[in-house]
Amino acid sequence: MSRFRSTPIDVWLEPLVVLVLGIAYVLWYRSTTLTSTEQASLGWDNLRTTLASHVILTLTATVIVVVIAVPLGILLTREKAKKLNPIVVNVANIGQAAPAVGLIVLLTMWLGTGFRTAVVGLVVYAILPILQNTIVGLQQVDQRTIEAARGIGFSGVRTLVQVELPLAVPVILNGIRTALVILVGTATLSTFIGATSLGTLITTGVTLFLPKLLISGAILVALLALTIDWLGRLVELVATPKGVA
Repeated sequence: MSRFRSTPIDVWLEPLVVLVLGIAYVLWYRSTTLTSTEQASLGWDNLRTTLASHVILTLTATVIVVVIAVPLGILLTREKAKKLNPIVVNVANIGQAAPAVGLIVLLTMWLGTGFRTAVVGLVVYAILPILQNTIVGLQQVDQRTIEAARGIGFSGVRTLVQVELPLAVPVILNGIRTALVILVGTATLSTFIGATSLGTLITTGVTLFLPKLLISGAILVALLALTIDWLGRLVELVATPKGVA
């Protein structure tokens, strides 16, 4: 019961917002008149493919970012590599500081168009939150706790795995959740380089002057981002060790 009492209210408010917005969109969709192009784009067969492509693109980039950023963050908190911390973080910051569209276009000149280029662009753009949160999470672990673990005979690796990482999990997961939400929105830009995503609905709506298609694309991206953010909060709550705020 204590876990539920300590749960932030927005964890339970967010799915309600998603549900209300989703129902409102469905009611609007059923009551509005659509052109043949809008009907084709928003038909379930096409929409399912577009939505699946967007999710696959987002998750692929997220997995790659986690595989790169978390081990790198751990390495940069070790004594021998701490001096490289500011340099690596500043390099990662360049990726996020650059305009996402410009970054993707530059990568297109190097890698061409398509899914692979979109993934690389998203990875570069989203690496900072996870890297920074991994570093901050490990740095916030009480040094006395680490010394106590070493004092009872834990090796450096065992201390990292059984003490430091579990205590840093809430902060690391927060970074992953932040990156996921960023990626959901940024993935819409992949449509400019030939990768299918919900951005296809938005760009088609703009290009063909179909505001209903544009609105639908924007609403679906927002609903997906809110849903992922909520699921991420639930994972944070479940994965946070008892007694860790």
